[in-house]
Amino acid sequence: MSDLEYMELAFAEAKKAYKKREVPVGAILVLDDKVIAKAYNKREKSNNPLGHAEINVIVKASKKLKNKILEDATLYVTLEPCLMCAGLILQTRIQKIVYGAKEPKFGVLNSLGNVYLDYNFNHKVDIVGPIMEEKVSELMKKFFKELRDQKKQTLEN
Repeated sequence: MSDLEYMELAFAEAKKAYKKREVPVGAILVLDDKVIAKAYNKREKSNNPLGHAEINVIVKASKKLKNKILEDATLYVTLEPCLMCAGLILQTRIQKIVYGAKEPKFGVLNSLGNVYLDYNFNHKVDIVGPIMEEKVSELMKKFFKELRDQKKQTLEN
């Protein structure tokens, strides 16, 4: 499968998050052309600040493979990772990240700089993206507009 086809699978995970009123970010982890794990954001309902899609998919994959090192894996995530997720990606030695859209407020692979190039880590991560910016951005905008509209309605009642 191509990077775009795998990103479509991650986008399907983002839509699951959207339906559950979670910030719509999805991720999959691929190893040897096989999807090892799928996940999406689970922060809101669980009140868990660690509930990012990237963290959820890495934890699932590590458990499934019984290994904390995922050095030949590729992570597909619909939104550019934040610093917390980039740190976990580095710690697990993931080889490649493919992301769908930039994250201007928290993204550390492109938007606010590239954490992997800005520091001299002993592990290098290949980065591809954004590769599905318009589609991911539309879903994010729709989600946050609905959230604002709901808050406005609540205030009016």
